[in-house]
Amino acid sequence: MTRLTWLGHSTVLLETAGVRLLTDPVLRARIGPVGRRLDLVEIDLATVDAVLISHLHHDHLDLPSMRLLPPEVRVIVPSGAGALLRGSGFPNVTELAVGESTTWGSAVIEAVPARHEGRRQPFGPNAPALGFRIAGEDVIYFAGDTDIFPEMAGLATDLDLAILPVGGWGPTLRGGHMDAVRAAKALTLLRPRTAVAIHWGTLWPIGMGRVRRARFEEPGRRFVDEARRIAPLVSVPLLVPGDRIELPARETSAPLAHPIDQLPPS
Repeated sequence: MTRLTWLGHSTVLLETAGVRLLTDPVLRARIGPVGRRLDLVEIDLATVDAVLISHLHHDHLDLPSMRLLPPEVRVIVPSGAGALLRGSGFPNVTELAVGESTTWGSAVIEAVPARHEGRRQPFGPNAPALGFRIAGEDVIYFAGDTDIFPEMAGLATDLDLAILPVGGWGPTLRGGHMDAVRAAKALTLLRPRTAVAIHWGTLWPIGMGRVRRARFEEPGRRFVDEARRIAPLVSVPLLVPGDRIELPARETSAPLAHPIDQLPPS
């Protein structure tokens, strides 16, 4: 059975086919001027088999968070990002370009396109942003950061779970991102059995707690409402950091979920 635990922002622990995968780890309370508004979610980092890095932006590749993981952990990154990780103390790095794949046990991890600028600011390397399609016990699409794009339809074959960004970490949302409505529209291309909203409700600029709070609080709920309207065959549990779902067998229609319907007080 595939399990997903959302740790906040784009950090997800996926357990499938006996493999524990961690996406875009942000495992601390602050990244520069951006702070975590909810409690950290603790997991056993020593048991993580591999880390998937979708792109090099600091809220997706946070090197101090990476250093909380064992240095021998396998790290799967976009082509061109390997030197940065190896130079930061991670020798077991696999670089993938779009269309390339690697395996861990019986899980196959394929790099797929993303529509998002991937350069590490301000002077870091430039590597393309990726999504990942993971075929284990179930078929999972982790979008990373991306806007909607027509080729998403090509990822739809037998897709069990789509993990989609629906917001941001500040009062504005620039290009190369999906908001809640556009993420819901992506479900009409992807046609997964289950979809989970991430990249919302976790990080916010320090000192701006009262500025455009709806941008922080509402994207997940808006995504669920819109998805249920335009993609009614997709199960869309509303999660907040710390929640876990277990994907059901294919013959059932809804995930075993323990979602929380209200965000904790901020």
